[in-house]
Amino acid sequence: MLAAKTLFFSLLIGLAFLEVLAVAQEKLPVNFQPETIDSQVIIGYGTAIGDVDGDGRQDILLADKKQFVWYRNPDWKRFVIAENLTERDNVCIAARDINGDGKVEIAVGGQWNPGDTENSGAVFYLIPGPNRNERWTPIRLHHEPVVHRMRWLKLSHNKFGLVVAPLHGRGNKKGQGAGVRLLVYQMVNGPEDPWEMTEIDSEYHVTHNFDIAKTLNETDTEDIFYLGKEGAKQISYRDGQWQRKELSGVQGGGEIRYGKDNSGGAYLATIEPFHGTDLVLYEAKKLAQDKQLPYAQRTVLDSKFNQGHAVAVGDFLGDGGQQIVAGWRAPNDDGKFGVKLYFPESSDGAEREWKSFFVDENKMACEDLRVADLNGDGRLDIVASGRSTHNLVVYWNRPPE
Repeated sequence: MLAAKTLFFSLLIGLAFLEVLAVAQEKLPVNFQPETIDSQVIIGYGTAIGDVDGDGRQDILLADKKQFVWYRNPDWKRFVIAENLTERDNVCIAARDINGDGKVEIAVGGQWNPGDTENSGAVFYLIPGPNRNERWTPIRLHHEPVVHRMRWLKLSHNKFGLVVAPLHGRGNKKGQGAGVRLLVYQMVNGPEDPWEMTEIDSEYHVTHNFDIAKTLNETDTEDIFYLGKEGAKQISYRDGQWQRKELSGVQGGGEIRYGKDNSGGAYLATIEPFHGTDLVLYEAKKLAQDKQLPYAQRTVLDSKFNQGHAVAVGDFLGDGGQQIVAGWRAPNDDGKFGVKLYFPESSDGAEREWKSFFVDENKMACEDLRVADLNGDGRLDIVASGRSTHNLVVYWNRPPE
C-alpha cells in the first residue's frame, strides 16, 4: 500500500511539473521556428545580410573556412562568390549597398592566423561580373596582421568607409607591444585604384569586435562602438574630424552592440570577458536633478556562457521595447550551448526583471549571428552560424502559439 501511495504521489508531482512546464511554454512571448539553410558549413566564421541580386529581398552571406558564399532569398540556393583567396582560413565579411543601386558591395578578410602578428591577414574588395551568381573578382587591399572584423560605415549622406579591426597589434606578444590599428578604407576613384586609409585608433592591444550605429537623428553619420580586452570607446566622424570617447563604465570584453529602448534611451549589450561567460547590459544611471550618466548602470543578464561569441539587439517582440539575443559555442557547466533571447518584464510594480529562453538549445554552437526581417512580415528573424555544429540556420519569428 505504501509503495502504491508513493507511486501515486510521484505521478501527481510529475503531472504538476509537466503542467507548469506547459504553461511556461505557452507564455513565451514569441515563437522561433528554425530552418536549416546549410548543414555542411565548415566553421561559419562570419555572417552578413543584404540584397545581393537586387530583387528587393535580404539575402544571407557567409564567410566559411575557404569560401565566401551567399544564399538567395527565398529559395536559399547557395552561390560561391570567392574561394581560396588565401592559404589560410577566411574570417570576416562585410556587405552593404554603398552606391545606392539596390545591391550590396562586398569586402572580405582572410589569411586568419591569430598566432602570427607579423605576416597574417588579408583584405579584399570583391567586384561582381554581369552575373552575381558567378565568381567575383578580388581586389587586394592593404592589410594589418590578424585582420578579424570588418563593417561598412556611413560617413555622410553618400559617403561610406570600410572599417577593419585586427585582433592584435603588429608584432604584439600576449597582448603586449604595438596597439591594434583600427583603419577606415575609402574608395576614392574606382576599386582598382588606390584606396584612402585613415588610422582612427591604436590604443587597444587586443580587440575582438565592434558595432556600427546611428546615434543622432540630425545626421546620417554613424558611430563605431569599439570593444577590446582593455575597455570600450565610441568613435565618431563629425565635421570631417574623427572623435574618440572612452566609455569608462564599460568593462573589456569580446562582443558589443548598441541599441535604443522604447523611451529612446541608449544602451549597450556586451559579452564579457573576451570569449566570455557573461552577457551584460549597460544603461544610463539616473542621477539627481533628472540627469543621467550614459552606460553607467551595469547589469549581468546571464553568467553561464562558455565562449560567448555573438550578440544582437532589436525589437523581436514588436512591443517597441528592447530585447537581446546572444549565443555561445561550447557547452557550459550544465552541458548547454546555443542561442537565447533575453527580454525585460515588470510585475506588481517592482523593478524590471529580465527573463530568457532558448531560441536554440544544443543544436547551434554559435559562432556568429545577425538579425533582419527576411520575409517582410515586420518581425525580426535571427540568422546564426554554428562552428562545431556546422550549420547555418534561420530562426523565423512567429507569433506566440
